[in-house]
Amino acid sequence: MAAESGYIPAALGKAAGDAARTRLYLARHGALVTSRQWRYVGHRDVALSDEGRAQIRLLEGRLAGVPIDAIYCSDLVRTVESARLLAGARGIAPVACPEFREINIGRWEGMTLAEILERFQEEFSERARSIGSFRVAGGESFADVRERALPRLKRLLREHAGGTVLLVGHGGLNRVVLCDALGLDLNSAVRLEQTYACLNIIDYFDDYPVVQLMNETVPVRQPPHAENQPGDAT
Repeated sequence: MAAESGYIPAALGKAAGDAARTRLYLARHGALVTSRQWRYVGHRDVALSDEGRAQIRLLEGRLAGVPIDAIYCSDLVRTVESARLLAGARGIAPVACPEFREINIGRWEGMTLAEILERFQEEFSERARSIGSFRVAGGESFADVRERALPRLKRLLREHAGGTVLLVGHGGLNRVVLCDALGLDLNSAVRLEQTYACLNIIDYFDDYPVVQLMNETVPVRQPPHAENQPGDAT
């Protein structure tokens, strides 16, 4: 089934024909200058790498010719730059919203995975067992991200009802949005891959979301193991 097919699920029944479809193109920012270090950056401002910019330009090409009414992003520089690159010559100014920031990873922010495992092995294991609700000291849980991000998402979907919106987010933020759309518990969030510069498509029929595409990427020639470093995700 093609993502652009405009498929309406049978589960919506007779009312489907009357439901306005609002399409969300949900992207992740490109790779960062810290990505190959496997470093957790969370709310820290970290720039895109040259590789990340190349990834976003390929995504811009993927979206060429796709009508987009509005572009949103978090207020962190990696998503703002990605959103501006994706806006290209559309003449649309991205709207930066703090509600769409990455998960705040508290005292782990700026640390590499190796450093976290060395200093906080027990805490890391506890978080892995209940990742939906666990908060690193000074940080957020995925449930906290849901509470701040989804009301803003639902508001912008109402504001652009029947239209098409691009949201440039983060690995953790995107997983929360996808879990909500798929009806999944947040403990399943890390089962959903979100590669740098990936694209997801979610159609909203009133309050009924349908995921049409998930984690599509346009390949960039790069060294082995570079593309899936979690960086600012969890």
